[in-house]
Amino acid sequence: MDQIIETFSAIVGRKHVYVGDQATRRFRKGYRYGDGEILAAVRPGTLVEQWRVLQACVAADLIVIFQAANTGLTGGSTPFGEGYDRPIVIINVMRIDRIDLVDEGRQVIALPGATLDKLEKTLRPIGREPHSVIGSSCIGASVTGGVCNNSGGSLIRRGPAFTQFAIFAQIDAGGRLHLVNHLGVELGEDPVTILSGMDNKSYSENDISYATNQWASDREYGTHIRDVSAATPARFNADPRRHYEASGSAGRIGVFAVRLDTFEADKDATVFYIGTNDPAELGEIRRDILSSFHNLPIAGEYIHRDAYETARIYGKDLYLFIRTFGTDNVPKAFAAKSWFDGITEKLGLGATVSDHLLTGLARLFPEHLPQRMNQFRDRFAHHLLLKMGGDGVAEAREYLRSRKPSDHTAYFECTREEGDAAFLQRFAVGGAVVRYRATHRKTVENIVALDIALPRNMHDWFEALPASITDRIERTIYCGHFFCHVLHQEYLAKKGVDCHQLEEDILATLDLRGAQYPAEHNVGHLYTAQPQLEAFYRELDPTNSFNPGIGKTSRKKMWA
Repeated sequence: MDQIIETFSAIVGRKHVYVGDQATRRFRKGYRYGDGEILAAVRPGTLVEQWRVLQACVAADLIVIFQAANTGLTGGSTPFGEGYDRPIVIINVMRIDRIDLVDEGRQVIALPGATLDKLEKTLRPIGREPHSVIGSSCIGASVTGGVCNNSGGSLIRRGPAFTQFAIFAQIDAGGRLHLVNHLGVELGEDPVTILSGMDNKSYSENDISYATNQWASDREYGTHIRDVSAATPARFNADPRRHYEASGSAGRIGVFAVRLDTFEADKDATVFYIGTNDPAELGEIRRDILSSFHNLPIAGEYIHRDAYETARIYGKDLYLFIRTFGTDNVPKAFAAKSWFDGITEKLGLGATVSDHLLTGLARLFPEHLPQRMNQFRDRFAHHLLLKMGGDGVAEAREYLRSRKPSDHTAYFECTREEGDAAFLQRFAVGGAVVRYRATHRKTVENIVALDIALPRNMHDWFEALPASITDRIERTIYCGHFFCHVLHQEYLAKKGVDCHQLEEDILATLDLRGAQYPAEHNVGHLYTAQPQLEAFYRELDPTNSFNPGIGKTSRKKMWA
């Protein structure tokens, strides 16, 4: 395989080709799950280089895993153990990160390494926003990754990331590589002309088609989510209504560019912090707002008291880092941590030294969360962060005033600082679960992380697990995008527990409730792809050469 490494080096430059366990660690090891042997990781710097690396991989009959920021929560952008029948190459696209504004910023064209954070900052001066804001954007997640994984985000009106406009590479059933330009931009005919034209931005507004029958976002979602009587979830990964070429492709094609709608930024947003000890109260608030409000909320995030407290301790360093240094530097911090963990692992000290150090250091700082939030933590088990904008602020204020506070339910209207703190605290939950596992290896076997979508008409949304399940769990973490009925339910299994069996037992209870899973994180290597989703993958990738094995499908050539 020395020859293929030399080929990669000739295309992208030797310093952008990584071989060996230490050099490839940050590419082959997933943020939460996933690791496996790879031949190389390659980082092209242009779309033409990406195409030529891909051509070389296909010619050598290699497996290709396309990777952006490697922030996936289900191991879907790395290898996963053994069982592959061909060597694996990771093509990491983070060097190719340009964003072009089109139609006066009402749309953007994003190259494959462009991040949500960069997109948010690009749009802010013109008063517009991307599909998703604070969330995955903080850890450097890419725009294209969101599209490929049906990511939903927290913004209620915008639905799952979706577009019908993309440039992508695909291998047909005969093993031939093709480039498809469905971006709606005239760039020529052959692949190198198309991609060099995009690399050089040699197109103009006159070359762009604005066909009204093609969508660059889920235009129907605002109506779709309001149907609180529907027996199906609002959004979930296997929903065929939002599978289209790049959208939902999960790395089964090689994406070079996507085109997406942007949205007018909400002005004068206000956060209402609602606490209750009766989950039915939150369910009633959700149904009332979705069915009767003229203005949909901007966001409505749920967090359980146990998740709040876990994030208060084990997500404190991330919270303080973002508040001090902003989101721009978070990817660099994660990269530095990964490097440090690699060193300590090599020295035989394990890969969690940094987790203990950061958690201990954060404890030395004063209390970081607002007093009123901590008071609600003491009083209430269930917390809802309701963000409204424009005329919706007065609408929510009047509605909440009309619901007389009781001993088990109350709310307060956040100051700007409290509102920012509430959403940053909600974001910190995801990392806090990983940190808790890392610092409790003696008592925690692993995380069973479920990303579920409940039917829109479900009233008993908060789960009640039998003792046969809870006896195997040390700590349960619940949070989610409440109005979409998308919940992130994470279970820290006690030491020695069979996590696979625990997951199967919990999923069985979810099946009885009509839940779909995963909701927005993609199947990765943790979930079994439903038949319609596997059929979509087979259609996109008939030779099973791109990201094989996800959804617990075959890892063999031609789906053997």
